Amino acid sequence: METQSEYIEDLRIIKKVMEESSRFLSLSGLSGLFAGLIALAGAAIAVFVFPDGKILLRGGFFLEQPVDDLILLKIRLSILALVVLILAISISLWFSYRKARRKGLKMWTPVSKKLLASLLVPLVTGGILIIIFYLQHNWQLVIPSMLVFYGLALVGAGKFTYNDVHYLGLTEIITGIAALILPAYGIIFWCFGFGLLHIIYGLLMYRKYER
Repeated sequence: METQSEYIEDLRIIKKVMEESSRFLSLSGLSGLFAGLIALAGAAIAVFVFPDGKILLRGGFFLEQPVDDLILLKIRLSILALVVLILAISISLWFSYRKARRKGLKMWTPVSKKLLASLLVPLVTGGILIIIFYLQHNWQLVIPSMLVFYGLALVGAGKFTYNDVHYLGLTEIITGIAALILPAYGIIFWCFGFGLLHIIYGLLMYRKYER
């Protein structure tokens, strides 16, 4: 006859199996950490490497400068943002793949498909709006839109992975709304939302689930 401790252990195993079948648990905290570092590095390049980049630290620069004077800087910033995005996604996939392989889990499952779908809808929608804002020279709306739609994507994805992702998404949305209220300080909100929050989240996730 099974003892009480054996029953508890059986329940723990059943709970673990059910959790692994309903949630994507290969997401690595290190991916968030390095994504944040990449975002901060991108911001540093934009401000300190690009010609005229220091105007990004001056409040109201998008509204004060003539459109034609900022076209080249906007092109550089767009290319830099794309590079940062590609690097962040690539490193996130790598760390998640490494964690899945170490734990004997599969990356591509019905749950990961649902996770991807929940991410893509708000991200694609936000991406289209951002392109429209860019073409219409409403540049002060670009960073707030990035933060808000990224946050919405994380909130939706939180149903299929760790609950911590849901709360990160809510924080990103709040940051995006703050950036919308104070659009002149977009680069500061970018560093906070995509940089600092990711680093904090990544460290907490790593200590909580991977150590």
